[in-house]
Amino acid sequence: MAYLEVQNVRIAGISACVPKNIQVSINVESQDYDTDQFIATTGVREKRYSEDFTSSDLCFFAAEKLMEDLGWQKDDIDALIFVTQTADYLMPATSCILQDRLGLLQECYALDITHGCSGWVYGLSSAATLLSTGMMKRALLLAGEGRKRSFSPPDLLFGNAGTVTALEYFEGEKSFQFHFGTDGSRYDAIIIPDGGSRNRFSEKSLISVEIEPGVFRMGIQSRMKGMDVFSFGITKAPKSVKELAEKFKLDLDTIDYFIFHQANLMLNEKIRKKLKLPEEKVPYSIEAFGNTNSASIPLTIVTKLGTVLNNKRSALIACGFGVGLSWGTVAFTLNDPLISNLVEV
Repeated sequence: MAYLEVQNVRIAGISACVPKNIQVSINVESQDYDTDQFIATTGVREKRYSEDFTSSDLCFFAAEKLMEDLGWQKDDIDALIFVTQTADYLMPATSCILQDRLGLLQECYALDITHGCSGWVYGLSSAATLLSTGMMKRALLLAGEGRKRSFSPPDLLFGNAGTVTALEYFEGEKSFQFHFGTDGSRYDAIIIPDGGSRNRFSEKSLISVEIEPGVFRMGIQSRMKGMDVFSFGITKAPKSVKELAEKFKLDLDTIDYFIFHQANLMLNEKIRKKLKLPEEKVPYSIEAFGNTNSASIPLTIVTKLGTVLNNKRSALIACGFGVGLSWGTVAFTLNDPLISNLVEV
């Protein structure tokens, strides 16, 4: 079973960056969608979007802010992990570009992770494991998405954001407990079919076709089997939380906050109710920022719990689920972390 426990590592701080541009009162009526129903189902009233910034841009600004707030020197960063599905290039890895752009040492460990909605949890496990022996002392976990504009209705819920989680070796800290899962048999539930080695880019990749009523996609754009993903989310996420709690003997009543990937409001509410969690323990950021993929968990922490987490220890469980299909759940404690103010560019 895919369980993991990591000791001697703490989260020192978290930051987030979003575009200043706010898309308000999303209007989908022109596409035969009812706006009020769209908002009620997805929970998205507005989101942040800009054509001017990539995922790495937004993460760069968040990293500069967090390192300044923490007083960390760039020479002290031993590892940088970048989680995104909107990399700067097919190659090289964007983490290599960010190492230089942030002015980190050339001896810095740099890694890209292409997981989507579960990516922050996977990235957290990778960064924490690297630090757990004490040979590396500090790491930055960057997670962000900068999707290009699409006017098909399902894409209207996606927003842009970049986040950074700063981790450091801290001897004696009881740190993280993880549970992971993968169902690759449903790999095509969320997919960009063209552009890789399996289906190489061609002229046909730029032809927009109707893949379901009212939804048009080119071969180089993402597509999703909505009902399959919905069924997956409401099944695997609560089960993963329960299995994590059982394995590590966690009492869910003692957890202060549960942070779920901000998929859509209807799906997330079904997860919350399945786990019988009180509303006040399950914050949402989707109303103001939309679905920001791998950035959604840390973005929710920054924007909804920034002041709440100050000057105390708080027990959290976070769960991400999506592309792959993959899922990951983590239980961890935040001990008076530095939560930077939201950066807007």
